[in-house]
Amino acid sequence: MRLKQAVKRKLFQWIAFGYSNAHVLNWKDGNIYKGKWKQFCNPGLNCYSCPAASFACPIGALQAVNGSMKFNFSFYVVGFLLAFGVLLGRAVCGWLCPFGLLQELIHKIPSPKLKLKKGLLYIKYLVLIVFVILLPIVATNYMGMGKPAFCQFICPAGTLEGGIPLLSTHSELRQTIGSLFSLKMLILIITIIGSIIVYRFFCRVICPLGAIYGLMNKISIYRLEVDPHQCVNCGKCKKVCKMEVDPVQKPDSAECIRCGACAEICPKKAITLGFHTKASAESTAFVQQQNKK
Repeated sequence: MRLKQAVKRKLFQWIAFGYSNAHVLNWKDGNIYKGKWKQFCNPGLNCYSCPAASFACPIGALQAVNGSMKFNFSFYVVGFLLAFGVLLGRAVCGWLCPFGLLQELIHKIPSPKLKLKKGLLYIKYLVLIVFVILLPIVATNYMGMGKPAFCQFICPAGTLEGGIPLLSTHSELRQTIGSLFSLKMLILIITIIGSIIVYRFFCRVICPLGAIYGLMNKISIYRLEVDPHQCVNCGKCKKVCKMEVDPVQKPDSAECIRCGACAEICPKKAITLGFHTKASAESTAFVQQQNKK
C-alpha cells in the first residue's frame, strides 16, 4: 500500500511537470511560448520564462499586476490562488508543483541529511510580504511601474528554468550578465545545496507560494484527519514525515504537503486524507487534548 501511494503521488507530479512544460521543442532555440495558454496560471511554481513553460507563474503574475503604473489589485490571480488553496491547501505543493518535484529529485543525491531549524520556516512569509506584495507597489521607477522583486532578485526556479536556458541559447543576453545574475546564481546554488541536505529546502524556507497554500491548510477541503479512537500514539507518523510535522498534534499544519506518508505508515489506519467539509468534532477535540499535554 505504501509503495502504491508513493508511486501514485510521483505519477501525479510527473504529469503536472509534463503539462506545465509541454513545449519542450522550444529548448532548442530558447524561444518562450506566448500562446493563449500563457494567460492562465500554473497552480505550482514554474517560471514564465522557461522555454517549455505552458502557463504563467502565479507569483510572477501577481507582481506584474501589483506593480503596474496604476496599481491594480489582481483579482484573477488572487482568486486563482484562493480557489486552489481552499480546495487543496498545500497538497498543491506535494502533488502538482514542478519545482517541488525537482527538489525531491535533488534530495536523492547521496549526502548527510539534516533537519531544518524551526525558525527558518517563517522566512517564506517575510519573502511573501516584502518581495511579492510590498516592493512591487512601493519601489517604482520613473514611469510608476514596480519591479517584480521576487522574480528579479530571488527566485531560483526562474534562474534554473528561465535564466540559464535563455543565456545558453542567446549570445546577446550573455553580454548583459552582471552582479544581479551572480546574486541569483548564488541563491540557486544555495537552494540546490540546501535541497540536497534538507528535504524541500526552498519549499519550506523561501517559497512565497508555499506560504500562501500553507495558510490555506486550516480551511482546505482536502484534509488530513486523525481518528482519536484508532490512534495509539505510536509516533510512527511523526518519524516518517519528511516535512517534520506531527500529524497527530497538528493535522492542519502549514508545513504539511499532504503526501500521505503518515497515513500509509499508520498501523491502525487512524489517519485519512480526503475531501471533507471539516474535521470531525471528535478529531478536533482529540487534537486539542493532545496539544494540552
